[in-house]
Amino acid sequence: MTAMDLVTLAQQQPTVPGTSNVRDWILGNIVPLLLLTVALLLLWLGGGKGDNAGVMRRLGGVIVALAIIGLAVTTDAGANIGKWLAGLFVGG
Repeated sequence: MTAMDLVTLAQQQPTVPGTSNVRDWILGNIVPLLLLTVALLLLWLGGGKGDNAGVMRRLGGVIVALAIIGLAVTTDAGANIGKWLAGLFVGG
């Protein structure tokens, strides 16, 4: 390779590193593993004892946590929800 080929190759590379690959890996691997762990814990802690009300109470907390995770990983979700809430009071 000549020096000119190296310069051309270097200019083709992106200059700003991003975190999209890390985000995709976390969403594809860590989040499902955590959900599986929570589901197994709920079944083990409450299901075996017949404490269905306790399981449902804990499940409510899990649903809130999932909503927060979904809000955190969705692009512009906070702004869109804010606009929707403002539209409820202002109209249009």
